[in-house]
Amino acid sequence: MQRDRAIAKIGWLGVAKHQGIGPVPDPEPRQRSPLLLITPNAFAWLMLLLWPLVVLVLYRRLPADKALIWAVLGGYLLLPPGIALNLPLVPDLGKDSIPVLMAAAMAVLVLRDRVSLLPQNPLGRVLMALFVLSPFATVLTNGDAMARGPGVIQGMRLYDSVAAVANQAIALLPFFLGRRYLAGPDAMRHMLVALMAAGLAYSVPMLIEVRLSPQMNAWIYGYFQHDFSQTMRFGGFRPVVFLPHGLWVAFFAMMALIAALTLARASPKDRRPKLVFATLYLAAVLVLCKSAGPLVYAVGLSLLILVMPRRGQVIVAAALAVMVVSYPLLRGAQLIPIEAIVEFAKGLSPDRASSLQFRITNEEALLDRANLKAWFGWGGYGRNLIYDPLTGAGLSIADGAWIITMGIYGWLGYIAQFGLLALPLLLMGRRALLRRGEEISAYAAAVCLILAANLVDMLPNATLIPFTWLMAGAVLGHAEGRVQGWAGQTPAPGRAARLPKPRRTVL
Repeated sequence: MQRDRAIAKIGWLGVAKHQGIGPVPDPEPRQRSPLLLITPNAFAWLMLLLWPLVVLVLYRRLPADKALIWAVLGGYLLLPPGIALNLPLVPDLGKDSIPVLMAAAMAVLVLRDRVSLLPQNPLGRVLMALFVLSPFATVLTNGDAMARGPGVIQGMRLYDSVAAVANQAIALLPFFLGRRYLAGPDAMRHMLVALMAAGLAYSVPMLIEVRLSPQMNAWIYGYFQHDFSQTMRFGGFRPVVFLPHGLWVAFFAMMALIAALTLARASPKDRRPKLVFATLYLAAVLVLCKSAGPLVYAVGLSLLILVMPRRGQVIVAAALAVMVVSYPLLRGAQLIPIEAIVEFAKGLSPDRASSLQFRITNEEALLDRANLKAWFGWGGYGRNLIYDPLTGAGLSIADGAWIITMGIYGWLGYIAQFGLLALPLLLMGRRALLRRGEEISAYAAAVCLILAANLVDMLPNATLIPFTWLMAGAVLGHAEGRVQGWAGQTPAPGRAARLPKPRRTVL
């Protein structure tokens, strides 16, 4: 998952993304599987090089909101995972960075637009500054080398902070762009349509892998991106396609299902049969992904969409955001009923309960280590992990995004990252409570629920992707009132986006 990083070098090309800040460290020993050596073929590198042209075509042919959605979502689903172009003096360019960098470039060069970088909310501005600048504090407090068995892990250098700040800024680009172009109900509907359409198209390779085993990435790009043993579940396989892990695929399938259900419920009666069929089909695909977490999210969100008013949906999403932000405090104070959760999981599946207990045990150990440098964290190079004092072998595995962030950047980094992601939902929840006379768009409520589910999923997994930031930015813009009325279609005075007249449309 987030911890699985391999090194691939072909001339001046190629280094995999890695956990933490700074250049790629020596691979750490793992308990679950040996290091995966990535040897991508030429087509994998060609795809990374050609994606900027794809984004250019999208912006030439589609309205700005649709072009942005498909540039980010398409890159996430189709580009090769775990590798990046390693060019001098610039951050690594890979699956997560190329689409958002090109989308930002298109906003400036093609649309000739000005994208605001600062939220209206003062707290949002503070969180954004912390998110971008906190790596400096992390580097300054981790300059010493750290023992790792018979060897050492190097200390952080000033170069590491510069690279980390650049990566943090790139990570926020979809947040800025989503706030600028996707704040309106129409744009949020386009997001849901894109998720549903992408889910239907992606289901074809997913079903092939369910039947034949996950081979798409090996067939197309020449390597398998993860531990193959983790794809085997319940006597069969769960798909991976071009994503980092089967859990990522299952979560995407859940997003597509919720998008289809929302569109089916909000569409005119004459269009509902096809959308209902798409919803049922995507539900079957999600079941075949064989991942319990996304199934639970799908059931819960579906019930909320079917039975709860939209205002209630937004308030539930805000409540989930509060829970996620406060999760480390609750864990540290022993207020999370861990034993009861494990016992409940045993009633569903002993194997899943064992996996959950393994995660919890690791999190407890990593949380204790994170507390040793609580404010600024341990930095990169695997300094946040636990090693055997004699051999240097790795004794811990970090799965959840929250514990990874806490270990690397400390409380400062955690509050900045999760605060920025939760703030849009909190503002929406506050608006839902205070402005009861305003109608809430069904599409905005659904995006809020999907974003909240993504936040919850970042507790056990590291499923923070560019589309997460895109949704957060869209919700923030909606909460700030960047459109006239929540269900209105007209941009607010003085804030109209200069969108090019589309030559051709899709979907």
